[in-house]
Amino acid sequence: MARKTPVQTAADQIKDQAFSELQALIEESDKLLKSSASLVGEEADTLRGQVAQKLQLALESVSSVRERTKPAVEATESYIGGHPWQTVAISAGFGLVVGLLLGRR
Repeated sequence: MARKTPVQTAADQIKDQAFSELQALIEESDKLLKSSASLVGEEADTLRGQVAQKLQLALESVSSVRERTKPAVEATESYIGGHPWQTVAISAGFGLVVGLLLGRR
């Protein structure tokens, strides 16, 4: 089994953090929506403010993840642009292995 490079480990950590933050946002939104059914007037305004704040946090998290993954994306694009035939060969090999594994079923 191949070891993960530091870049892959960092990418996995970023992905896990993004998914956990997104899951927390979904859970918070679900709680707020369930509690909003009986609210009117000032309570509803407060709830809308809380939802807006949570959505702003989610947008900031997404932009933060986007900024942290930008170097990895640029490095991948640079490699693919500089080594097109190696990229095709690796992709074809990966597709062959996946096809063989799926064909065994």
